[in-house]
Amino acid sequence: MAGRGEAVTRIAAADGEATHWAAAGHALDYDDLHLESTAHISVVCLVAALTAGGGAEAYLAGAGVMARLGTALGWEHYRRGWHATCAAGAPAAAVAAGLAFGLDAQALARALALAVPAAGGVQRAFGTMAKPLQVGFAVSAGVRAARLARAGATADPAALDDWIELLGGSLRRVETEAAGPAVPGGLAVKLYPCCYALQRPIAAAATLRVDPETVEAIKVRTPEASLQPLNRHRPKTGLEGKFSLEYGLAAALLDHPVGFASFSDDCIARPQAQRLLELVEAEARPGGSGLLDGHCEVEIKTPVATRVARVDLPPGAPGRPATGDDLKAKVADCCGELAEEVLALDWPEAAGFLRRVLPVGP
Repeated sequence: MAGRGEAVTRIAAADGEATHWAAAGHALDYDDLHLESTAHISVVCLVAALTAGGGAEAYLAGAGVMARLGTALGWEHYRRGWHATCAAGAPAAAVAAGLAFGLDAQALARALALAVPAAGGVQRAFGTMAKPLQVGFAVSAGVRAARLARAGATADPAALDDWIELLGGSLRRVETEAAGPAVPGGLAVKLYPCCYALQRPIAAAATLRVDPETVEAIKVRTPEASLQPLNRHRPKTGLEGKFSLEYGLAAALLDHPVGFASFSDDCIARPQAQRLLELVEAEARPGGSGLLDGHCEVEIKTPVATRVARVDLPPGAPGRPATGDDLKAKVADCCGELAEEVLALDWPEAAGFLRRVLPVGP
C-alpha cells in the first residue's frame, strides 16, 4: 500500500500481478527480513500465495522453503554481492504458488526445479528501481514455474541441489525437522523505511538528541558484515539514501522520527543533511556473518561534548520484537485512510483488495 504511488510500482504494473505487487511491497524497502537467510520473505511468499489464489498455508510453505534455501546459500553468498531475496525467492514462490494450485509433492519438486533458471539477483541493484523489480521477477518466475508444473512440465528435481552447490551453498546448514517453526528464528520487522542494515545505526543515533548544527564529527564502529548492503556513500536520490550509512545517520539527527519523508529526493538534498553525511566516518571491524553481528556504536562530537550510544538489537528485531502499537502505527503510516480496512482483511479478501487498489495494466 505504501509503495503503490512509487514510479517503479507504476512501471511494474505492465508486467502482471506478481511483478506489480512484489515491486510495490519492496519499493520502499520497508518489508520484513529473515536474518538467517538475509532474505525478504513475506514480499515474495505473500504475493506468490495471493496471486495463485492461496492463503496462510501456501504463504507459510513458501516462507519455510525460502528461509531454508537462503540459510543453505549462507552469508558468503550475500557477502559476494548476490541478492538472496531473489535467489531463494524464485523457488520459494514456486512452492507457495504450487501449494495454492493444489500440486502434490512430486509436482512441487518439479516446480522448484523449473524456478532455478530465474533464481538470482545482485546487490548492485540496491538504490535503484532494479531492486524491487528483480524481486518481482523472482516472484513472477516462481508462479510461472508452478503453473507449468501443474500443466505437466517435467524437470529434474536434482537441479535444485546442483544450483545450491554451484552457488557455494550447502543443505547441511539447514534445519529441516518438520515439527519445527515454519521460519526458524522469526522475522525482523522494520520500523524505519530503509535497508535493514540502517535500522541499528539509526536507532543508536536517534538516542543522541544533539543539535545537528553543532555536530563536528560522527564515527560509527560496527562489524564490516553489517555494512555489506550500504553501498551508496554520497546519495543523490531517496532510493540511494535507503542504502547509505552516511545519510541514515544524518536523517537520524535531523528527523524525529525517521519516516517516509526522510527518504524523499528533497530531503536527501537538504544542505544540513549533505553537511552531516560528510562528517561520517565508519570504522568497520573485521569479520561477521550477518547484519546484526556484534553491536553498533555511534559517537557524535560537538564543541561541548562527545556522546556515544551503543545498540545490539534494533527495535523490531526478533530478539526485540515490535509491539502491537508499533505494528498498528506502521499499518497506519503505510495505508493511511485505508488502514482500518487493511487491518480487517482476511486471506480470501486480500487478493481482491489488492486487485482493486493495485490493478495491473499499461
